[in-house]
Amino acid sequence: MSILIKPIITEKATNDSEVFNRYTFVVNKKANKVEIKGAVEATYGVAVSAVRTMNHPAERKTKYTKKGLVSGLTSGYKKAVVQLAEGETIDFYNNL
Repeated sequence: MSILIKPIITEKATNDSEVFNRYTFVVNKKANKVEIKGAVEATYGVAVSAVRTMNHPAERKTKYTKKGLVSGLTSGYKKAVVQLAEGETIDFYNNL
């Protein structure tokens, strides 16, 4: 079971990483905070001080178009915000 799926690199997440030393990841829905902390420490070799998680539900949308009623669905996911210890950093761009 892969715990970390991908990092979230948005404007808000990048600002959090630069100012507050917090990094954001999409994680497995069944992973808990202890497993997320262990996966980040093992993958990136950093010390984690806190983990915050949030579940984003699936979003259903319905539109009225020329073809009729069109419905769509975006999948739900779990997001984790990881606070690193003082002096630790993660460089996502070193392997480009």
